[in-house]
Amino acid sequence: MPTVSLAEVSPAIALGPLDGRYRKDTADLVDHLSEAALNRNRIRVEVEWFIHLTQNSVIPGVRTLTEAEVTALRKWAEGFDADTIATLAAHEAVTVHDVKAVEYTIKDALVEIGAEDLSELVHFCCTSEDINNLSWALGIKGATEEVWLPRARALIDTLAETAESLAEVPMLAHTHGQPATPTTMGKELAVFVHRLRRQYERIAATDFLGKINGATGTYSAHLAAVPGADWPQIARTFVEGSLDLTFNPLTTQIESHDWDAELFADVSRFNRIAHNLATDMWTYISMNYFKQIPVAGATGSSTMPHKVNPIRFENAEANLELSSALLDSLAATLVTSRMQRDLTDSTSQRNIGVAYGHSVLALNNLVKGLGQLAINEDALAADLDANWEVLGEAIQSVMRAAGLQGVPGMENPYEKLKELTRGKRIHQADLQEFVAGLGLPAEETARLTALTPATYVGQAAQLARDEVAAWKATSPAV
Repeated sequence: MPTVSLAEVSPAIALGPLDGRYRKDTADLVDHLSEAALNRNRIRVEVEWFIHLTQNSVIPGVRTLTEAEVTALRKWAEGFDADTIATLAAHEAVTVHDVKAVEYTIKDALVEIGAEDLSELVHFCCTSEDINNLSWALGIKGATEEVWLPRARALIDTLAETAESLAEVPMLAHTHGQPATPTTMGKELAVFVHRLRRQYERIAATDFLGKINGATGTYSAHLAAVPGADWPQIARTFVEGSLDLTFNPLTTQIESHDWDAELFADVSRFNRIAHNLATDMWTYISMNYFKQIPVAGATGSSTMPHKVNPIRFENAEANLELSSALLDSLAATLVTSRMQRDLTDSTSQRNIGVAYGHSVLALNNLVKGLGQLAINEDALAADLDANWEVLGEAIQSVMRAAGLQGVPGMENPYEKLKELTRGKRIHQADLQEFVAGLGLPAEETARLTALTPATYVGQAAQLARDEVAAWKATSPAV
């Protein structure tokens, strides 16, 4: 048995990889979705509610904060640091309630700035969930807009650049794993640009909702304290004006979390499309369509020195699966709360950062992986040259059109090409001989005779370039 417990080692060893091995990739999320970030946002919400009530003279006879007091209070809130965390922990050790600890910590700050006479205005008419739902909305908004979306955009940017550079590079397609109508590598990558772009734009347009309407969403305490105030309007102007969130006008004790579920479903869908990209890139590498650029000093295998493994794409696969599993679970859990309130959301929400972390880590790895590839045009050309049978589609399509235009001898074109090509490996000469004997007009015969698998790519190159241009023109700034 080990003589030293790793749980006692200082500094503390992380249990999970996001705070350990992969910390450098996920550290930015700590500012938004960690427990400390939640408490910082709670302090911000409480302080801004306090200021909102005084500046709008909501409670008759209560003095307005001076400009100096407002400045001092906001400066204290913005200076959230290790000392603040320690103060919160000390209060929570007594209260055994995290939001009450926030309230008492703010009251301590009011003493410091000489505004303790207004201390009972802190957390005025609020239930804990009034503070929590707004704090989580701020955290998720910050994590989405400042961390996740920039990483997603970096992936699409990198993918678009690669698609544009490979727009003209012909490639044998593989439908059902079998040789199929040729395309270009750039067009296939542009398909992912298009798919990811749609999800990105949905996520960038997310409404982050919040409420501050009391214990059961009825403004009961508010009206009891100040019957003459327009509390729904006060709440709306606070949520939208002070916090830059979208106001939810009708809730139970909790904000319903439907917007969270919508957002998480969109991020999960983006993950799954990115997962499809990872598996396709892995497959192209295994087919030698891409060569991996070795990283100096890196080892691909502990026993096979020749190997350069596609580890970035494999890492991305696993982390995208973990992220989506968590996001799916969160989306399913958060939309349900028994009657007016239960606490299943409270512990679930603390895993939002983990879900985002696995996604961010995966997106970073996809960008790195794409940046370590070089196209192998020789391999692509060899595959095309070995599969002339894929031109059967083109020939039978020309025959159909010719038959419809009255050219004789064009009956059953599909069946004739099926007999010639299905399950067989044929060559250029075989196809040219077949075309020559069809009796097509000379112009069509010449066109089909000149056709090769490498030139049978339709509008693939232009489709790729059009999608890249669309992304560059319309991608929303974050």
